[in-house]
Amino acid sequence: MNSASRPPVNPLLAIGIGILAVSTASLLIRNAQSYAPSIVIAFFRLGAATLLLSPFVLVKRRQELGSISRSEYMLALLSGTFLALHFAAWIKSLEYTTVTSSVVLVSTAPLWVALLSPFTVKEPVTRPIFLGLLLVMGGVFLVAFSDTCVWTGSNFSCPSSTEFLRGEAFLGDILALVGAFAASLYIIIGRSLRSRVSLLSYVFIVYGMAAVILGVLMVVSGNSLVGYPPEAYFWMFMLALIPQLFGHSIINYSLGYLSAAFVSIALLGEPVGSTILAYFFLDEVPSPLKMLGAGFILAGIYIASRVNVQRAKQLDSVNNQVNIVDDDKMI
Repeated sequence: MNSASRPPVNPLLAIGIGILAVSTASLLIRNAQSYAPSIVIAFFRLGAATLLLSPFVLVKRRQELGSISRSEYMLALLSGTFLALHFAAWIKSLEYTTVTSSVVLVSTAPLWVALLSPFTVKEPVTRPIFLGLLLVMGGVFLVAFSDTCVWTGSNFSCPSSTEFLRGEAFLGDILALVGAFAASLYIIIGRSLRSRVSLLSYVFIVYGMAAVILGVLMVVSGNSLVGYPPEAYFWMFMLALIPQLFGHSIINYSLGYLSAAFVSIALLGEPVGSTILAYFFLDEVPSPLKMLGAGFILAGIYIASRVNVQRAKQLDSVNNQVNIVDDDKMI
């Protein structure tokens, strides 16, 4: 890339760090759910992130906030609405189904992004991205069923569809899928706006809108933000700081340079990251089936990432760079 438009941080490196950060979310949520309702956790996550961003935005982005057009504001508010729906549904799903199932199902967002991107942000699904999508989707389903299916030698058995659909686990799976669809719309809108609005301004508006919606839902459901033990606020604050403020902000930074389809596919690394963290912090040894699924996911991410590398080289050779907000900085 040209030096004038070269990203301050390699977006491929940034997306990797962002995935590692968001991979901690399910573990932190599970700890917080021992003390507080899911809707309270979701509201605290977005509310605290918005408050932590406020000093930076008021100092560095006050003028830009006043210059953003009405249509851009409306899109950012719509993005925040989908982000609120994503967290409300996904965090609630962790009450009913396993961490692995919830994380891998909510990670099906790239399927929706790939189907919607040609009609929304006019980004065609190229063959390498489509191949990467097939690989990661196959990996997602392998990881999803690794907790219920048994693979011994040459024998592979899974529970019947009736058993799979019975009970609360199915409700949790549906909520995770709702969260995935909402996340795909959040990603697509972010791709459209991040080339015109700086990172700080964008995430401040989006997180703030999501916090308002989740706050209304919290009050309507009869819950309160106060009255919980200190442990609850510790886990919720860590959730707001690491996966939300740090992880999601880095992902939004990457959307300014990478395609929506690639970013959504790269986010499928989250189940892999969650599995690794569970191994070190929860002593959960991944099964061979889960490891196979992780391999599929990583292969798909690698294939899709090559598209962005080749595209960057082509743009460099013809000096046809996309204009990114010059003073975009990492938080």
